[in-house]
Amino acid sequence: MPPRLFDRELLRRRLTRAAPGYGTADFLKRRAAEDAVMRLEAIMRNFPLAVDLAARNGVFRQALAGSDAQARVGHLIETDLSAGMLGDRPGLVADEERLPFAFAKLDLVVSTLALHWTNDVIGTLIQIRRALKPDGLFIGAFFGGATLTELRQSLMEAEMELTGGAGPRVSPFADANDAASLLQRAGFALPVADIDRVTVRYAHPIRLMADLRAMGETSILAERHPRPLTRSVLNRACEIYIQKFAEPDGRVPASFEIITLTGWTPDPSQQQPLKPGSAKMRLADALGTVETPLPRSEV
Repeated sequence: MPPRLFDRELLRRRLTRAAPGYGTADFLKRRAAEDAVMRLEAIMRNFPLAVDLAARNGVFRQALAGSDAQARVGHLIETDLSAGMLGDRPGLVADEERLPFAFAKLDLVVSTLALHWTNDVIGTLIQIRRALKPDGLFIGAFFGGATLTELRQSLMEAEMELTGGAGPRVSPFADANDAASLLQRAGFALPVADIDRVTVRYAHPIRLMADLRAMGETSILAERHPRPLTRSVLNRACEIYIQKFAEPDGRVPASFEIITLTGWTPDPSQQQPLKPGSAKMRLADALGTVETPLPRSEV
């Protein structure tokens, strides 16, 4: 059983709290949703039954509306961990760690900026693959390891300075270098991983923290820090943030790394890699160079 890193019930409560004002800070969610729609626009095939996991306020459906891909996506089921996020929209309250979908029923699954809160990402991806039909498509985006690096450094330095020790105040995120391997380990074919690095500028670090609260993206680590975050540590962290990272106009940057994965459930119709030794042209001929044999080593 994977370790329990995140408190999913706390996440549900945070999302429910954030739901009424989520639209004031949904710019990253919207960016990821619009990117997913752009990818669908380049795929000339139909997806009769699709699911948007962790739909939040429905920005994927909004991005899909009016796009070239809209006509190719049939019935879209929106799910969310929080009923408050779905509001009055038709949808399904569902936990990404325990998906309710039957085997091989879906044509498309999209998930934007939610899987970084799952305790077992591989397990969730396996559930998604099983719910997809053969040659079904998954598009997923989540935050990568460089996300909030400025805030992480500032909080750690402030706490070390004032208390003599520091613990995690910002949740860990996946390493971008390992992104594509997540799909491979979950059994997806033709995996692709892309990274979108976004810098958001704020008048003050407190405004960043307010946005994280409005997004429902504050830390939900299961192992709570032994000491609550005091006002003195927070104030000092803001001072360090400004000292270390402020730009010439006084505003401070906040880094976000959005990793987008695209993978297909295996199907015999998909392009397969060539067998070793089946090439019809030598590499030297293709490069227009002369092949020079290496000398045999003497043992």
